[in-house]
Amino acid sequence: MTGTLDSQQRQAYQDDGVLFPLPALGAEDAGRACELALQFLDCLGPDASAVDTSQVHLFLPWAYDLVSDPRIVDAVEGVLGPDIIAWGTTLFAKPPCTGSLVTWHQDGTYWGLDSTHVTTAWVALTSSTRDNGCMRVVPGTQELAIQPHVDTFADDNLLSRGQEIQVEVNEQEVVDLELAAGEMSLHHVNLVHGSDPNSTDGWRVGFTIRYVTPDVRQEGDTPPRAVLVRGEDTHGHYELISRPPDIPLGEAVAQLAEYNRDFVARIMPANVSDEKPGVDGIADSRSDSIRPA
Repeated sequence: MTGTLDSQQRQAYQDDGVLFPLPALGAEDAGRACELALQFLDCLGPDASAVDTSQVHLFLPWAYDLVSDPRIVDAVEGVLGPDIIAWGTTLFAKPPCTGSLVTWHQDGTYWGLDSTHVTTAWVALTSSTRDNGCMRVVPGTQELAIQPHVDTFADDNLLSRGQEIQVEVNEQEVVDLELAAGEMSLHHVNLVHGSDPNSTDGWRVGFTIRYVTPDVRQEGDTPPRAVLVRGEDTHGHYELISRPPDIPLGEAVAQLAEYNRDFVARIMPANVSDEKPGVDGIADSRSDSIRPA
């Protein structure tokens, strides 16, 4: 195992399921990426959701450059090893003074991946603080089995289905992952995490990159597109692509929307219709509190 993580950092990630803060882009490069991200959001329009910002690295050159940036991949190698695929991305952007949040959940619940050889790099394109809704985690919960979740489809929830874990989270065990612009965190696919609304007068923009080892397979008959960012792929579970061409933003956004209709269907339950279901019938009771390992 190489990369830029030392033995103590690798052990901390193994114990806690999360590692932060880590240097990544630097403030200047993060600022440039943030400008491009906000242009992309403006092109999507005011009704866009985080679902609409999934898989941007497949169609936008600046996002492809982020997922393959050696400053990020070097740290990921310390967790996953020398062969790394960028499987997914999402732009989580909270406008000023809005109620958008991310409920407590585990990513491994709904991605349809057959392994936990997965880590997420959460790259701060702006500062990410308690006030503007930084990511919050419960260290050690990556050791838990997948817990019960419900899909709320709440309008203020940035997740694809508004999914929410059905166990109580003890606030005394929660850690706020505050990051400066250009820093990042790494977290395990089963770690319990979420975030609160942005109460400040500035944007909070985070770019998440989901890295996997090439042996990890996603359910479905068609191999999803992905980017080999380091090493080699001897398994063939993905349609590996190169850097997308520079085309007008509107055209790239249209191609992304068409691709995401199929991609998002992979992580949606089979019985979800095009219309968001209500939450009637969801039990209000919670199971026992989370007990981190």
